[in-house]
Amino acid sequence: MKRFLLLIVSVLIILAGCSNSKAAETKELILGHNQPTNHPVHQSLVDFKERLEQKSNGKLQLKIYANGQLGSEREVIEMTQTNAVQFTKVSASALEGFSESYSLFSMPYLFQSQASYREIMKKPEIQDAFFKTTTDNGFIGITYYDAGVRNMYTKDRMIETNADMKGLKTRVQPSKTSVQMIDALGGTPTPMSFGEVYTALQSGIIDAAENNETALTDNKHGEVAKHYFYTEHAMVPDILIMNKDAYDQLTDQEKQWVKEAAKESTVSHETRWDKQVKKAIKTAKSDMGVEFHEVDKSSFMNAVKPLQEQFQTNPATRQQYEQIKEAEENE
Repeated sequence: MKRFLLLIVSVLIILAGCSNSKAAETKELILGHNQPTNHPVHQSLVDFKERLEQKSNGKLQLKIYANGQLGSEREVIEMTQTNAVQFTKVSASALEGFSESYSLFSMPYLFQSQASYREIMKKPEIQDAFFKTTTDNGFIGITYYDAGVRNMYTKDRMIETNADMKGLKTRVQPSKTSVQMIDALGGTPTPMSFGEVYTALQSGIIDAAENNETALTDNKHGEVAKHYFYTEHAMVPDILIMNKDAYDQLTDQEKQWVKEAAKESTVSHETRWDKQVKKAIKTAKSDMGVEFHEVDKSSFMNAVKPLQEQFQTNPATRQQYEQIKEAEENE
């Protein structure tokens, strides 16, 4: 009996050791963001998770919390700083409070086209020019996701030129440069969180908002905003950031897995995004009665030239601006 009990105890010790060894080999990472699970960016983050787990043979496990379960963009950025979570996906505009370089993306008409934007943003030297500027803040950029072309949409006001923006109370992201952008375009900027936009449009607190077409359907803004105008004034990327200490604690091989999975998910995201935008436009027209309009874009481009000059001469954004323009010239 004593020998039998000793055998049982020995087996339990061995199993416990194996379990602890397996746990030590597996690293669980957490990613939080504020988009719904039907949003293409969330789907691309799931793609990133699946690729990472496959490449690492399960050694790196990623748990995703969507729908703002962990808090607002600002709150999850701060959680990433402290390593409470290892990753978050946020708009570049939300990062300008940590690195002024990111404010460049709020410069109207920074890129010549969406195709140019995508090509340039995938260049390692362009990514490094932004991603490494937050090292002292405790996090770094890993990759970007196309968040579409931002356009104006209103509850009932018509827009043909920037003159029609006068007095138009327009929701902007809570950032200094977003406020400057709408002001330059001719509107009256009203900073508020994205989750407040629907009720603000519905109640008349704001007259307009600016975002890509998926906001009409994924966030139901098309139920209250019936006119969408192709001003094409900005392309503000989503940025996947990671806690710097968590990144440094990865082995070289693990870092490579993270980078490869992120890069591949960024590329596949473009197809996913384009498909979702086409679907959003179709749904907004047929099910919500949203009308889509072209505008005199030149009037908007002329109106924002003074603001563009500020970005071109600002020491915090001048270098990145010049890199982007040089990359466009070499395309």
